[in-house]
Amino acid sequence: MALLEVDRLSLQFGGVAALSEVSFHVEKGEIFALIGPNGAGKTSMLNCISGLYKPTSGTIRFQGEPILALPPYKRAEKGIARAFQNIELFKHMTVLDNIMLGRHVRMRAGLLSCGFYWGKAQQEEIEHRRAVEEIISFLEIESIRHKPVGTLSYGLQKRVEVGRALALSPEMLLLDEPMAGMNSEEKEDMARFILDIHEERGTTMILIEHDMGVVMELSQHIAVLDFGKCIAFGTPEQIQTDPQVIEAYLGQEGTKEGRSA
Repeated sequence: MALLEVDRLSLQFGGVAALSEVSFHVEKGEIFALIGPNGAGKTSMLNCISGLYKPTSGTIRFQGEPILALPPYKRAEKGIARAFQNIELFKHMTVLDNIMLGRHVRMRAGLLSCGFYWGKAQQEEIEHRRAVEEIISFLEIESIRHKPVGTLSYGLQKRVEVGRALALSPEMLLLDEPMAGMNSEEKEDMARFILDIHEERGTTMILIEHDMGVVMELSQHIAVLDFGKCIAFGTPEQIQTDPQVIEAYLGQEGTKEGRSA
């Protein structure tokens, strides 16, 4: 059974069809890529999976269970975490505090326990702080843990964004253009972290990325969207030679002459 199954999913905003009967599946433990031109519906798809948008029709199953009726926080509890294309951090707060916020759905001490700090709530905070410190070490941001996020470079803020998503201990991590706006060195670092998350933590990932070199190197399977429709699904090798993909996105003869990414 696939970890995630999207079946004939459609999403409309008035008379505009953002997604039209899109179907694909993501296997447990793989890096799955969503590609397509601007406006193809990629981010809309992630919004449907994470619960920010409610599809017009279709189904989404996670670990075999339908999730469309669940609010975003319940999907997070089930193991779906999200890093956004536009950084959504609390910039006046420190790196440590931002990543700690990602643990909120894992906190189980009740209101009464929280009233007595020297008890279950204290033990829980120690455990969550230990998990967050491990993420900080994993992402190599120990030296900036106490700095306000707003004072950091763009590349480091994107890394903190991924760290906050990892703090939810996800089964599936949704990454919306994690390398957008980065220089070459920052892109190499992020690609390395994505591979490490996949290999060392076994986290399944859905990646939206316009750098085709990164997509073809990192992903095991790819779905291609164009005007809200899925025009191709397969391995990187299959996608690179698909005539529809070449015409719609990669450009004629595999060049970069296609529509803007």
